[in-house]
Amino acid sequence: MLHDVLGIAMTDAAVDTEAEVPAKKGKLPLIIGAVLALVGAGGGFFAVQSGLLPFGQQAAPEPATVTEEAPEGVDMGETAEDIANIAFIEMDPIVITLRKASGLKHLRFRAQLEVDLVHQAEVEKILPRVVDVLNSYLRALELDDLTDPMALPKLRAQMLRRINIATGQGRVRDLLIMDFVLN
Repeated sequence: MLHDVLGIAMTDAAVDTEAEVPAKKGKLPLIIGAVLALVGAGGGFFAVQSGLLPFGQQAAPEPATVTEEAPEGVDMGETAEDIANIAFIEMDPIVITLRKASGLKHLRFRAQLEVDLVHQAEVEKILPRVVDVLNSYLRALELDDLTDPMALPKLRAQMLRRINIATGQGRVRDLLIMDFVLN
């Protein structure tokens, strides 16, 4: 009977050991599969990036010529002739008083208008109108509109739109902000 008891104990120990072995065998293929997947993904990426496989490549573009137009939304840059035909008109600084619950704040704004040489005299003649438009627009702003981190690009676009309305479309190429100080 002792032998039977020991035999049962031996059998239980053998069964417990066998139960643990399949669990370890079940994890090993999973680990190997994950490692092989990572190696395969890295190898595939390398093959496509280095040109061994044709999936990620596009035909090499032909060199651009000067007469070729850029696709829509792509700036080809300005030629030396374009730059030679640009004039800058400096505007007098504008100081705006802004009211806030804690007191008064002042905005100091100074800018230059980028125009083509052919339009310089026309824009200089109506510069008081441009100053009036900008002065009115800046006075209508709230302090919160000016403290936003993305305020300057938005304000610049709005001011340029208003300047183009005041001067006539196409006369002013750009608004260059020299000072935009809130104190």
